[in-house]
Amino acid sequence: MQFEFPGTLAVPDGRYLARDGSGGEQGQRVLVVETDGAPPPPRRRRRVKQAEPGEKSASLPLTRVTAVRAQEPFESAEEASHWLEQTVAADDSTEAAIDEAIALLNRALHAQAIASADPSGAELGAGRAAVVRIGHGSGKEVASGRFTEAKALDARTAGSRRHQRDDQLRPQERVAAVLGGRESLDACESLILRARADLDAGRRREAALQLRVGLEAMLVELDGALADPGHDEDMTELEGRRSEAGAAANAALRGDLSVEEEHRVTELVELCERVLRRRRVLRG
Repeated sequence: MQFEFPGTLAVPDGRYLARDGSGGEQGQRVLVVETDGAPPPPRRRRRVKQAEPGEKSASLPLTRVTAVRAQEPFESAEEASHWLEQTVAADDSTEAAIDEAIALLNRALHAQAIASADPSGAELGAGRAAVVRIGHGSGKEVASGRFTEAKALDARTAGSRRHQRDDQLRPQERVAAVLGGRESLDACESLILRARADLDAGRRREAALQLRVGLEAMLVELDGALADPGHDEDMTELEGRRSEAGAAANAALRGDLSVEEEHRVTELVELCERVLRRRRVLRG
């Protein structure tokens, strides 16, 4: 998978080998980051110059990110071409390939933010890309961001259906209301979004810790927020399962979660998201 993002990314240009943590070649990936038209490094002393009225906007650099499956080479060009046709033929397989590649990029962005102690480090979605491609090529080609054969995808619809659906549920009117001081954001909204981001990135321990605080905040902030039977049912279920969130968070402090604990965390995050989604829909 290949994405072209406007601007620069926090991750420096280069080739990064990624493994799944098992120590073997299973799950091995390569991430290639290349920036075209990057601005020169900043001077040690800040230069201030006169800004002219009507001055044209500066051109943006373009960052090309290529995510390569390195552990499963094809036996022939025909096999690779068949895989490409099969992948782009169905929405589910295309979405899976996109999400896998974006997860690798966000893993690198998250590591960069932690390594540089940058609290503003942000992850990316495929919808932010100007160009999205999927293809295959030789090792030398893909290591340089090139393909033997590739298909271009519509960047506007790239990414998971859940993210596309959530984007439709974030109306511009609410942004204007928040900026205008007519509405405030609840703490539980930010916390549950962080838990979701951790889940999508495979950070199960962090997701469990975020969930505990997010769920507790939701039980207080959204108590009686809607005159809707579905809202009341979901809030009652969350109240009854708050001990599960606490137990998962305590387990996360000790180490990795069990499969059952991961399943409970995922269920509870999805339930919290349903509560927030219902409120967005009913409020309009």
